[in-house]
Amino acid sequence: MLPSEWQIGCERSGLGEDMKNLRCEYDQNGYVIAREAIDAVLAEETVQHVHWLIERNPGVRPERLHHHLLARDPFMHRLVGDERLVDIAEQFLGPDVAMFAAHYIAKPPGDGQAVQWHQDGSYWPLEPMEVTTLWVAGTPSTVENGCMRVLPGTHNKHLLKRRDLIDLDQEKYVLGVGIHPDQIDDSDAVDLELNAGDVSIHNPNIIHGSNANTSDQWRVGLTLRYIPTSTWVNREDHENILVRGKASPDVANVYAGRPQYVPGETMPFSGCEVWNQ
Repeated sequence: MLPSEWQIGCERSGLGEDMKNLRCEYDQNGYVIAREAIDAVLAEETVQHVHWLIERNPGVRPERLHHHLLARDPFMHRLVGDERLVDIAEQFLGPDVAMFAAHYIAKPPGDGQAVQWHQDGSYWPLEPMEVTTLWVAGTPSTVENGCMRVLPGTHNKHLLKRRDLIDLDQEKYVLGVGIHPDQIDDSDAVDLELNAGDVSIHNPNIIHGSNANTSDQWRVGLTLRYIPTSTWVNREDHENILVRGKASPDVANVYAGRPQYVPGETMPFSGCEVWNQ
């Protein structure tokens, strides 16, 4: 976005100077933290949603609650369309915004898996690679329970392709594919410790990962990957969620319809009683 457009967007959203400062820090380091981005009730509902999903998908590890489980879920639509989150995403992407992928990485106490060093953009079928990730903390995310770690400034490095990565033990690592350890100097790594309701925002090129959770506390995080609707998701039948503005008529993306809340079949949440109206 041009500076003038950026300023207009901040004024329209009411975020003002604080958001402009966040953007400057993001551009410099490749990541930034927005404290208290959502309220405690919504943060707690993300934790409840994880446990609700685990009960219904007993064969899936809680670190791997992927988009296909979430794209038609009423609570997920409510969450990713929350005005506070979309206001943040708009400042990086412009007024027409979609969420292309959501993923809970919920690390259980004692044996929560690590996330190997990687760049998000290496895995994504986006043309062009215009995307911003909002990492939403449902619980405190600490060094002890395996918070995200980033290598500041590495968003300025070139984006590695899948052929540049190595396969890793999927019993230990969430993604199973990552950057070779010989290519990583983690001496300047920064631990992104968050409170419930905080959000970290990061560039698709920044190198990041996280350690295993060996603590006695859950670490629940939700990654939301927002794109401008001008970005094409090159994956057949992949359902995106339009959260603000208009879909681009020149881009053949697929958008999920607004799902209905069905008592007893979908998780109850604040506002669900009027969701279908």
